[in-house]
Amino acid sequence: MTLDITQVYSQIEAMAGDLKSHQSDYAQKLELAQTTLKSIPPHQDRLKKKIEDARATWLVAGLKEEISLHRAAVPCPDDFMVVASDGSHIDVDRHHSTRLFLLNIGLVELQYGSKPDAELLSLPTLYFGDEMQAIRSGDGKQALIEGQLLGIKRGVEECRGLADRVCGGETDLPVVGLIDGSLIMWGLVGQRYDDFIVEQLLDEGLLKQFDRFYELNGKRKAVIASYISFPRSADVVNALRLQICPYDPVDCDNKNCKGKFEGRGCDVVGGVLDRAVFAGMLSDGERSAVFSSRSSIIERYGVHQVCFFYLKLEEEVARVEVPLWVADNNKLLDLVHAVIVDQCHKGFGYPVSLSEAHEQAVVTGADREQFWDLVDRVMQEGSLAVQQSLKQRSKKTKWL
Repeated sequence: MTLDITQVYSQIEAMAGDLKSHQSDYAQKLELAQTTLKSIPPHQDRLKKKIEDARATWLVAGLKEEISLHRAAVPCPDDFMVVASDGSHIDVDRHHSTRLFLLNIGLVELQYGSKPDAELLSLPTLYFGDEMQAIRSGDGKQALIEGQLLGIKRGVEECRGLADRVCGGETDLPVVGLIDGSLIMWGLVGQRYDDFIVEQLLDEGLLKQFDRFYELNGKRKAVIASYISFPRSADVVNALRLQICPYDPVDCDNKNCKGKFEGRGCDVVGGVLDRAVFAGMLSDGERSAVFSSRSSIIERYGVHQVCFFYLKLEEEVARVEVPLWVADNNKLLDLVHAVIVDQCHKGFGYPVSLSEAHEQAVVTGADREQFWDLVDRVMQEGSLAVQQSLKQRSKKTKWL
């Protein structure tokens, strides 16, 4: 039986009414957040110290520039390249006797200027057998790559494909490598993965690809950055909460606070997202100040510690993330800013290179069915046994 949408209608109406009743309260919180940000002195010493000393219950942005800074994009270079990567996958199917998964990496290379050019690639890779489907330690431990670990693995391979394309080229043009989503491995944050898993996916995986970009900068301007559309982060607003907090040092477990999640003085801006704050403070094409992420996993990133800024476009505010070595180099930072603004204007609000990379990478529901049908057929032609769970077989059987 399919979803009876008529039964959901009244619930949606109730939800809309509830959201409308909170609009005025949210508008007041947003206005206070913007006023608080503008009131912070340029030297920011007091707030920086509060951030460093705080025992907060939420993620707080680190300050690298004056918090109220806003800067317009410089012009793009006369000749430059953008390389974008995105990925999709077919996960392990526990209802199928053949254990395997597939990663499909989409790559797009766009060259602008005196010799415009474009190349679009789709690179599918099938992972099968014990060696390809697990992460192993030196002492015999292993973790099967599936579910959340497969999503993390896909992110590593997206960056590997990007680095292969950028670092394997012979041109000396400035290049911006773009991925969709965060440079931070959020999938590893707060999880109890064995250290050998983190080492192989992060230290020997993602960060090795960042190293390749870093080393290439001795020969040409080559940066890696990520683009997050419609971000739901509140790192900067959380810094404003510390500014508002009357306690110094800040301790969110302090008995003087009424509760861990409600009734605190800083709740006057609670629930406001960073993108809403900067939407009213930036003009089209402008970026915010650069901030640093203080996520626990960032300690392992070294020179690649993730920094970010917010970018105002016509219809939304996006979050752009870069490694520390990019954030600390004004020329590289300006290159990222300029190229992403240009890409968004060409892509009607979203980077055209990432949009094309997604088209190369996407695996549809029909693709998945065709993939598994092909696996079954080839296995049967090779006289190999193919089994499916009765549940899976039942889904493919039309009873009425």
